[in-house]
Amino acid sequence: LLHIIKHSVSEFCFVITMVEEASETNFPWLPEGMEPLADGEYDAIVLGTGLKECVVSGLLSVKGKKVLQVDRNNYYGGDGASLNLTNLFEKFQAGEAPTNMGENRDYNVDLIPKFIMAYGNLTKMLLHTKVTRYLEFKSISGSYVYKGGKILKVPATPEEALTSSLMGIFEKRRFRSFLIYINGYDPDKPETHKNRDLHTMTMRQLYTEFGLQPDCQQFISHAMCLQLDEKHMDLPADSTVKDLKTYCDSIARYGTSPYIYPMYGLGGLPEGFSRICAIHGGTFMLNQDIGEILFNENGEAYGIKTGNQMAIANLIVGDPSYFPTEKTRETGNLVRCICLLNHPIPSTKDADSVQVIIPGPQVGRVNDIFVCCVGHYLAVSAPGIYVAIVSTKAEKATPDEDIAAGLKLLGPILKRFTSVSTTYEPVADGKEDRCYISSSFDATSHFENDCEDLLDLYKRVSGEELDMNISAENVDGDY
Repeated sequence: LLHIIKHSVSEFCFVITMVEEASETNFPWLPEGMEPLADGEYDAIVLGTGLKECVVSGLLSVKGKKVLQVDRNNYYGGDGASLNLTNLFEKFQAGEAPTNMGENRDYNVDLIPKFIMAYGNLTKMLLHTKVTRYLEFKSISGSYVYKGGKILKVPATPEEALTSSLMGIFEKRRFRSFLIYINGYDPDKPETHKNRDLHTMTMRQLYTEFGLQPDCQQFISHAMCLQLDEKHMDLPADSTVKDLKTYCDSIARYGTSPYIYPMYGLGGLPEGFSRICAIHGGTFMLNQDIGEILFNENGEAYGIKTGNQMAIANLIVGDPSYFPTEKTRETGNLVRCICLLNHPIPSTKDADSVQVIIPGPQVGRVNDIFVCCVGHYLAVSAPGIYVAIVSTKAEKATPDEDIAAGLKLLGPILKRFTSVSTTYEPVADGKEDRCYISSSFDATSHFENDCEDLLDLYKRVSGEELDMNISAENVDGDY
């Protein structure tokens, strides 16, 4: 703890020194009466400390770029932060936090409910950048699916598959044959395709070729491929098969579920990447409002202004909330409900951490409902308290209607916090206006789609592809 305090004080003094030195510098671009913000001139200014923004700032700083990262909040993570109990109640304007639910410091409640695929792209980024030096991960205890009014465990081993009530004995044989094909499939090796072109064959056609019944198709698509709706069924199968292979590789790694999760909540992820940026000379300013993004006569962003301070850079990176509305467009609305429980989710064998997927068609919806639950085992709540989060895409008249099927599975709820958030994406790639904007976190229960957006953002910012060929088990590489 003393080491951390010394490190924090040292960083704080360093920033103060930079600001004092900068104020004595006369920049030709600085208008009269204005002062430089921090060091004044940067290669990149990053707005927000969300996961995507922190990954980009970390990678840019490693490449020798001078980075200023600013956040309006007094904590890291933005919309993906993990809050203590007091901050949670304050954010949702729910009054004073109760004193009978453990210590405030026991809580690290995620605002966005997601787990990490053990063999997915985010795991590769964490390993390759050595952010794993700052974080500890544990496996999620189980993955479940809602079918016919019951919560059923998604098989994690061949033995579980044989005893699972998700499918009959003959369907299990067809399911096994299908998984053998998927496990052996390699898009770069035609001999593994077995005369099937997954670039043209739809997922529905692929299921039909193996004789899989509609219920089994739905289970595979929603509980294993983690598709949100039925649109994928009539699209080329290659993308969905890729998702299924990631799931199978992830579940094979730990044998309980395909997911891992950082101790002390997801908020540790952006903090880990921000350390990389700080180590390589990056400057961070929390609790700092941004007055406006500055544009030149050609419509190109060249800096930011806050009060009587400003800083300039060759490019501006950030999440949609920091940019003018004409720079982004809406992509939908998400409903999320954070629930505090004094018990694990019923019918999950008292699992200390779990995900339950409710396929939309099972409850008369288009989009799936996701329920995740974590607790003291992962250092996110006080002993005996569990944090369950129900989330889905909005499609009903009210938020409560959208999440009703998920809330029904939880049992008695001590306290709940419901929010509806609009998601956004950039309208342009940033080449013309130098505004490099990330997309909002999506509705899925994992980070794979968000990683695709992150990789695209990094390529737009740096002009280079991020090398993702590292194995998710290899810890020797380093960017």
